[in-house]
Amino acid sequence: MTLDTTWLNQQRVFFEEGQSLWLFGYGSLIWKAEFAYHERRPARIEGWARRFWQGSHDHRGTPKSPGRVVTLVESPGTTCQGMAYRIDADTLGPLDIREKNGYLRERVMLHFAEGEHAEGLIYLATKENAAFLGDAPLEDMARQIATASGPSGSNRDYLLNLTTALEDLGAEDKHVFALARQVRELEGNR
Repeated sequence: MTLDTTWLNQQRVFFEEGQSLWLFGYGSLIWKAEFAYHERRPARIEGWARRFWQGSHDHRGTPKSPGRVVTLVESPGTTCQGMAYRIDADTLGPLDIREKNGYLRERVMLHFAEGEHAEGLIYLATKENAAFLGDAPLEDMARQIATASGPSGSNRDYLLNLTTALEDLGAEDKHVFALARQVRELEGNR
């Protein structure tokens, strides 16, 4: 089940034409920034938790066998670490296509290590979108991730690349790390 949000995102303009803005990556955007940017800095957002609750029918899975990718869920008192990119507004066009399967642009406050903060954008997939899978038992999610693959590669690689990127940032993410351990255990049992 897919919902192409490209057109919706092009209507969600939170900036002035020609302006540069901050984009916060919390999934594959941490390690796979295939777009031009002026600056790249570790950052965090508060009140959000990263979860493998979004279906991927177009990148890390197929319509018949969707993968699982991350989205954010509101979680008071929680911090989500990732990577912020200062980009030109016209960079959002290709990103809208990349994030088209249920993700919408939303504004969020970014916090940087030096104590600075700035408003930025995230791509957020909520439970209202057609590709949202929601929570499931850890073992079921791990099994789905271990076996799904799509045009952008295996879902397993997505999870393990995210795990490595978070470790490189010095970030702690119990959900992601537990899924990575579970997928590796499943592989060891084959």
